[in-house]
Amino acid sequence: MPKNYVSNKDETVRMFENDFLEALSRVHWTVPLWLFIPIISFFMYEGFYVFSLPFMKSVFLIVFGLFVWTFTEYSLHRFVFHYQPKSNSGKRLHFIVHGVHHDYPKDSKRLVMPPSVSIPLASLFFILFNYLFSNANVFPFFAGFLIGYLFYDISHYAIHHFNMHSKFWLWIKNHHSKHHYQNPNLGYGVSQPTWDYVFGTAFSAKENSIQNETEQIK
Repeated sequence: MPKNYVSNKDETVRMFENDFLEALSRVHWTVPLWLFIPIISFFMYEGFYVFSLPFMKSVFLIVFGLFVWTFTEYSLHRFVFHYQPKSNSGKRLHFIVHGVHHDYPKDSKRLVMPPSVSIPLASLFFILFNYLFSNANVFPFFAGFLIGYLFYDISHYAIHHFNMHSKFWLWIKNHHSKHHYQNPNLGYGVSQPTWDYVFGTAFSAKENSIQNETEQIK
């Protein structure tokens, strides 16, 4: 079975000649927590206290935002991160965005999204959702959306570097491991595989059995 990665060790490669850009491409896994928990708290505060939205309505909007994130996560991973451009500049951009992670999946400083990408991307999503909602409902909704993103980012790091013990987290980890080491054209869900089953990109029973045999050998 061919390997789809260069190294499974905590190795890396330099992506930019410019030291400042290189530094921006690397981030500690706790940075999204420090950055987005206050932002999520702000949107929660706006919805619950400033606009005094009903509690149950706010909870529904938070859950709805979380649900929309799961679809966004799947779509970004499948159609953006795994888009295969033909031009050299496109291939270079693809490597910077996601290819480097598949080549060096254990690189601990390139597992969560750097703020130089996550903040502009979150801003664009907020502009879109604010246009669609056109009222205060966007605040709890976007809080839920960001909670989903934060869960995804930290889960992604945990999958690669934490020891999993519960059956649920082992299931999530095995699903993502198969995406890296078995077939990168399947298993696009990272924090959860729901949409892989909906859109037919989940791993087959045969592929699951191959994974189990590999684990037994290890």
